[in-house]
Amino acid sequence: MAAAGARMAEEVAEQPAVFDSLVARRSDVAAVARLIAGRRPRFALLAARGSSDHAALYAKYLIEVLLQLPAGLVSPSTTTLYGARPDFTDVLYLSVSQSGGSPDLVAATEAARAQGALTVAVTNTPSSPLSDAAELSVDIKAGEELAVAATKTYTATLLSLYLLVDAVRGGSGEAVAGIGELSATALAAPIEDAVARFRDIDRVVTTGRGYSSATAAEAALKLAETSYLGARSYSGADLLHGPVAAIDDRTGVVAVTSTGHGGAAMRDVVSTVHGRGASVLAVGSAAADVSADLRIQVPETAEEVAPILEILPLQRLALALALARGGDPDNPRGLNKVTRTL
Repeated sequence: MAAAGARMAEEVAEQPAVFDSLVARRSDVAAVARLIAGRRPRFALLAARGSSDHAALYAKYLIEVLLQLPAGLVSPSTTTLYGARPDFTDVLYLSVSQSGGSPDLVAATEAARAQGALTVAVTNTPSSPLSDAAELSVDIKAGEELAVAATKTYTATLLSLYLLVDAVRGGSGEAVAGIGELSATALAAPIEDAVARFRDIDRVVTTGRGYSSATAAEAALKLAETSYLGARSYSGADLLHGPVAAIDDRTGVVAVTSTGHGGAAMRDVVSTVHGRGASVLAVGSAAADVSADLRIQVPETAEEVAPILEILPLQRLALALALARGGDPDNPRGLNKVTRTL
């Protein structure tokens, strides 16, 4: 019988090789991007659940900043529960799902396609119902993932979305040319001090700005589902608009602070929560630039690809905390690998 956390640990370690393989085969993604660019969508909508929802949030920033197109996150429930059928003419509708098996995403994608959208499935299962429902599909090629907590499928989705959006604007993927080597460095970052500080904390807030908002959201999910922590995620701006009142010396704060506009905007946020007595862990390429008790430094990249690296030591932190708290992150209580919602 495998040791607790063995599957998750193995899949976390596979990520540099997955990234190298994806970048080497970016022509597959570029072919889909050319078809999207040829259709000239007027705006984009993204549908997803769970970890994929955080990847969709990342894609929203990519689309709005790099393509200068308005983008939004949709609720599949408007279709599946309320029967809404908006006019999706000239809309790019991206459905993101690692399994491609969630019935609500499949139904929402089918409805969007029937209403005129250009539908694209981004999934790790190219033979899935979601891929069949969409007009186009992108295979993230992460390989089979057995641990319940998504690790390599999450980051492979991020990288695939970056390659797709970058190719739509005519890019060559230059910003991720060395992402495999950089990810290996990020995975090697020491986390032991953070594990010791956070193992007895039950309330954690994760926060980031811009692209890193997706990292903060995914980190909260990983800590909640593997270590059973009461973890909440807020953008740095939203945190200061009220929730900061709940932060005190019994709160752990994970602040994602990478180089760029988002990281610069986090300095005042981190200073505020640190001043309220919280145990602050700063993670990112700009971790040294903020007031924090602990820091996990990751390699610097273009800001738009930083989330691919930022989450890596946080995956290891979630794994190590789960084990330190007596859990098995491969088999979180009450969870299955595929969650089917309607």
